[in-house]
Amino acid sequence: MRLVTRIGVAATLLVSQGTPPEPTPTPTPTPTSTASSSKKSSKTAIPPELKNVPSLRVLPWDPRQASHVRIFVHCPPKANHALIGSTAFALKGSRRLYREVGLGLSDRGLAHRAVSISYSALPGFHGAHLKCVKVKMSQKTRIRRIRVLGRDATPLYVRRFSIWQFFD
Repeated sequence: MRLVTRIGVAATLLVSQGTPPEPTPTPTPTPTSTASSSKKSSKTAIPPELKNVPSLRVLPWDPRQASHVRIFVHCPPKANHALIGSTAFALKGSRRLYREVGLGLSDRGLAHRAVSISYSALPGFHGAHLKCVKVKMSQKTRIRRIRVLGRDATPLYVRRFSIWQFFD
């Protein structure tokens, strides 16, 4: 695979003119009011219309058995915890077919974590389900109240285990 990539890069360099084309300058928007300029602007800021939309991303979406995936979560800012469940995350030797993994959220509702795909997970499609929850606990009685604020799901395709994945 690397050889094919290197051949493609070499062919592209041979065919090209030798000088990269200059990018066209893009106009930068100017703030119209002083209120918008006083706010902290950042490239990582979440747009206001998407702040309350939960989202789940699992990379890579087609892992092999006994490998790891990265989970990226965005929940509404009111949520303080996220639960991600899937049949692909089941532990080896466990009788439970479905496993939930918990994540603590930042103030902005973002979180990430690495989770391993079980060797005993069946190859094929599995679903990864997200629940954004607000957990309140009474200090006196130690009773927890869990309120679900958002849900999302994404497909996850588990491929068969291959020993050659470790010898690339």
